[in-house]
Amino acid sequence: MRLRNPLNGFKYAAEGVVHVFRTQRHMKFHFLIMALVLLLSLVWNLHRWEMLVLLFSISMVLVAEMFNTAVEALVDLVTQSYHPLAKFAKDIAAGAVLIAAINALAVGFLLFFGDNRWEDVPELVGVHKPTMPTIFVVAAILTMVYLIIWKVAGGKGRLLKGGVVSGHTALGFFLAATIIFLRPGIPVAAMAVAMALLIAQSRVEGKIHTIKEVVLGALLAVAVSAGIYWLLSGSR
Repeated sequence: MRLRNPLNGFKYAAEGVVHVFRTQRHMKFHFLIMALVLLLSLVWNLHRWEMLVLLFSISMVLVAEMFNTAVEALVDLVTQSYHPLAKFAKDIAAGAVLIAAINALAVGFLLFFGDNRWEDVPELVGVHKPTMPTIFVVAAILTMVYLIIWKVAGGKGRLLKGGVVSGHTALGFFLAATIIFLRPGIPVAAMAVAMALLIAQSRVEGKIHTIKEVVLGALLAVAVSAGIYWLLSGSR
């Protein structure tokens, strides 16, 4: 009996995220808002617990939207004709998204504008720097968001295989940029870049991506990581 690949579950889940992003207009809007809010969280210098609350609220909206899409697909599979219960199920699912979105707006308002924090933003930007864990989490999420957007817009391949941009290469160069930022120095930088190049080479040799696609993946990761690590946090 053939054993199942334990990574298949993750692969199918990732394909589900891509499918929702590709087919649902609201999901694209949620992703764009998430990217903007995460960038603002660095400017506002949110504390770690505030970042956790913010990420949890954002996740609730995305999960609710995905459940809403799943319910709509299931109802359409069962019946194509109008039925009060079918409408009832879709309305409830849509209501869940609405509640999650209102909660996220309330959380965002309290975190960004509560206690007159708006007036303190210039001082926070000029004096304080976000912590490294916060910067890393934001950079990683933004890299993933831009990667998904680029792959879906290209309309080629899947999230974990193929596509107009190499996700594995982007991950490799993102980690390399993180290592260089944390431990600056020629030997460390050389090893980090070599690791990323080996990942890119494996994608080309495996005929999964072209040279252009791995270069685009590298540029995406370097642009996001450099923009956040050096421009927002300042070089160390």
